[in-house]
Amino acid sequence: MNIKIKANILIIMYITATIFASAQNSRTNQFGLVYQDAITENVPGRVNIHPVIYKLNGIDIAANIYTPASYDPSKEYPVVVVAHPNGGVKEQVAGLYAQLLAESGYITMAADASYQGASGGLPRNVDKPAFRIEDIRGMADFIAQYAGVDADRLGILGICGGGGYSLATAQTDKRFKAVATLSMFNSGVVRRNGFMNSGISTIQERLKQASDARAQEVAGGKVLYAADSPMPTQEDELAKIPYDLYREGYIYYGNTHKHPNSTFRYTMSSLLDLMAFDASTNMNLINQPLLMMAGSKADTYYMTDACFNNATGTKEKELFLIPGATHIQTYYVPEYVKLAMNKLNEFFGKYL
Repeated sequence: MNIKIKANILIIMYITATIFASAQNSRTNQFGLVYQDAITENVPGRVNIHPVIYKLNGIDIAANIYTPASYDPSKEYPVVVVAHPNGGVKEQVAGLYAQLLAESGYITMAADASYQGASGGLPRNVDKPAFRIEDIRGMADFIAQYAGVDADRLGILGICGGGGYSLATAQTDKRFKAVATLSMFNSGVVRRNGFMNSGISTIQERLKQASDARAQEVAGGKVLYAADSPMPTQEDELAKIPYDLYREGYIYYGNTHKHPNSTFRYTMSSLLDLMAFDASTNMNLINQPLLMMAGSKADTYYMTDACFNNATGTKEKELFLIPGATHIQTYYVPEYVKLAMNKLNEFFGKYL
């Protein structure tokens, strides 16, 4: 067996065993939460979770609001909304960071994107940047009216794809007073060029597929999906995947932190919008304090670097590398999550 493949298999076995032992199963948590040490019941005097549904442009949006310990609705609290990764849902990493921020004294909110997760919208799994940006604006609309929220101290944390969409939102929506990202993923650039520019030669071919898919939808035909193949689960299959992002992502989303509402697939026609999107465009419009965090070993770091360098409109910005972490490991590994949370508490504590 190839030495590199053998090493990857050992790493996969270790990661799988470690996370599986700590992650909670959505079937045993009444709130569907699948992250480690998730809330299992609301207890007076502790951080509590409040599932809500609200309307955004006629679509039902499913969200969880976390309130800090000894929450008093007559008082005012700073608030942070958390935007989930592509394919992710509010019960996974977005919920983890929302809960931890609530433990630090913030009212927080994690919501499923429209057309995704437990939120409404047909066809399912539409993934258009304009919709994701509007979802984040809608989170701000809703949470600003929530009892105890100080809307003048509103921050945003975007994770993975939610990070790119959070940057795009904050470029124009100045209700967000502080902007943070974790393991930011520039969805449009990757959908267009491929990960690490591996798909540039097929751009026109894929645009043709997306155009044909839209025509078929409009004509009442079958909705076509991209990334709709089953996730690889066998160790030898996983070991052959060249990128940590996808190899570890399949383990996280397909096994250890699996959730029935979470899927990688998206409508093929979404590519018409995705491939024209670039989160690094107009970064100079961000004049709010900006924190961008990424694992020092993340193969997605080049996306954070590009956006950070283009953020010339803010006087307060910081790039924080989490030593030793890959992209997916910032979602769950306790030591890396702790480092990210320490930085977030410092950042939001200063600017909110």
